[in-house]
Amino acid sequence: MSQTASGLESATLARVKPSPTLAVTARARELKREGRDIIGLGAGEPDFDTPENVKEAAIAAIRRGETKYTDVDGIPELKQAIVSKFKRENDLDYASNQIHVAPGGKSVIYNAFLATLSAGDQVIIPAPYWVSYPDMVLLAGGEPVVVACPEADGFRLTAAALEAAITPRTRWLLINSPSNPTGAAYSAAELEALAEVLRRYPDVWVLTDDIYEHLTYGDYRFVTIGQIAADLMDRILTVNGVSKAYAMTGWRIGYAGGPKPLIDLMRKVAGQTTTNPASISQWAAVEALNGPQDFLPERAAAFERRRDLVVSMLNQAKGLRCARPDGAFYVYPSIEGLIGKRTPAGREITSDGAFAAELLDAEGVAVVQGEAFGLSPYFRISYATSDDLLEDACGRIQRFCASLD
Repeated sequence: MSQTASGLESATLARVKPSPTLAVTARARELKREGRDIIGLGAGEPDFDTPENVKEAAIAAIRRGETKYTDVDGIPELKQAIVSKFKRENDLDYASNQIHVAPGGKSVIYNAFLATLSAGDQVIIPAPYWVSYPDMVLLAGGEPVVVACPEADGFRLTAAALEAAITPRTRWLLINSPSNPTGAAYSAAELEALAEVLRRYPDVWVLTDDIYEHLTYGDYRFVTIGQIAADLMDRILTVNGVSKAYAMTGWRIGYAGGPKPLIDLMRKVAGQTTTNPASISQWAAVEALNGPQDFLPERAAAFERRRDLVVSMLNQAKGLRCARPDGAFYVYPSIEGLIGKRTPAGREITSDGAFAAELLDAEGVAVVQGEAFGLSPYFRISYATSDDLLEDACGRIQRFCASLD
């Protein structure tokens, strides 16, 4: 066997790409180490700290000696906390044996795909999408079917577009609301329209990624598809986690509720891959879900303020157009008005990738190009950072756009 990277790489891995968002974050860190004045707006990570009660629960777990292997997909105490959360916040009824816990939401989703996809099985993925969705499908042997959801439709999948995408090979529909990268969120009526289509296709399952559930703004009220389509619950996997709402990205705890036969298959996958999530993180998540929740609206209000600042400033930038999202902590501005413009050095803005590269070089602002999310010409900004940094970054973006000829 050749010992070059290309010689070692499997045919399966060769089908996927490295994560663009992680690449942008790594590049921003590298430039900072070199002494550049860089503002990184690429990472989807809250800048708030993990709540003190959660940290104290982890320390107490260490002192109790809770440092051994646990059940493969979660300790009973955490599963019960998740059951209670689903009932309290979403009016969803799950039993403990219908709960799966894994090292992060990404692991939960991958376990579901690996457990259920065979070669040629299709997964419908609305675009713009989180960068990892299509590649996880590919790694699991499936085929991503990307459905463009234009800005005119609010970056949301319509019932007509869903029906047109379904084939005899469709295994899953993936919904992410509020969305990464656009912040778009589905109303109850929009989810009901999708559910009505799904009722005609009993072999199509639904994976709903609700990780940004607690980050919603204005008059929008979060709803998950299981709440309004109880008759479909035997083929819905409801995915969530503690990373975003509780600022616990590094703790790596994701979870899901679903039909027991599917959860059993996912446990089988976990048993031969990651085994259990970190025991200490699980006890911290128990406290996060069972403990005080009063800080959640306060943090959502801070994100809403940041959203309004960023949307306002970007819409004042020459050639940009930025929709006002309902949730998450991202905006997805269009650079349609800048395509074909040139930098002072004469380099043409031919794509959102070129825009992101030139912006980083000229102004030290790191954003993620829209092509990474399956819909161009846009770019994504994460506003999960301080107001001062956001104001500085948006000012630099305005200056950069004004410099284009």
